[in-house]
Amino acid sequence: MDPDPGAHVVNAVIQARASSTRLPGKVLRPLAGRSVLGWVVRAAASSPGIDNVVVATSTEADDDAVAEEAARHGALVARGPLDDVLARFAVAVESYPADAVVRLTADCPLLDPELIGQLVTLWRATPSLDYLSTTLVRTLPRGFDAELVRAEVLAEQVETARGADREHVTSGIYSRPETYSCSGVVVSPPADDLRVTLDTVEDWSVIEGVVAELGDRVGDWREVAAVLRSRPELATLNRHVEQKKVAR
Repeated sequence: MDPDPGAHVVNAVIQARASSTRLPGKVLRPLAGRSVLGWVVRAAASSPGIDNVVVATSTEADDDAVAEEAARHGALVARGPLDDVLARFAVAVESYPADAVVRLTADCPLLDPELIGQLVTLWRATPSLDYLSTTLVRTLPRGFDAELVRAEVLAEQVETARGADREHVTSGIYSRPETYSCSGVVVSPPADDLRVTLDTVEDWSVIEGVVAELGDRVGDWREVAAVLRSRPELATLNRHVEQKKVAR
């Protein structure tokens, strides 16, 4: 018999590094009194059903500051190879065991704890699911991305994934729905034309503009979308920015 779903441990693992190519040091930038990473840690810690928050950074000296900032905000820290993000997740699960992991990235300061909590609730209700996300069918603004992976499936990927799938951590799972059971969260009306993730200086201008309107508090995707809908001159600042594609 399956144990009480509430007994399943779910940890949030935030991947973070200082050496971003397009906007170096972005996760340590100050935003309304706390770092971008601090915003992400706070959102993860505020998410219903999350047991522990772990920041997975690299063992490079450049990322000592990332590890220190993570700890300062109350997160656990795991460190692994810079260029093998999947291996960093393996270290995080080995160091802080969990039945499932919610993957977050440190360049999404406006993350919505409610959305993360929805993924955890769905998985705890059906723990046989291998993968859940807010992006399987993208209806949310880019910047509210969260993915939940069953720990056993993540361990399989650590052993078998190659190339880009090691950088993108989960691409070897959601690209194989014939092998892995996948589900997701969609919203209506869709707002996937909006962008509040941090990759460029234009993205920074948009995020600063949203925070100036909403203040220093955890994200709510509906409020963020409402601000950008009411201020098209802000929303269009980063509309041309292209997300890095998964090279397969």
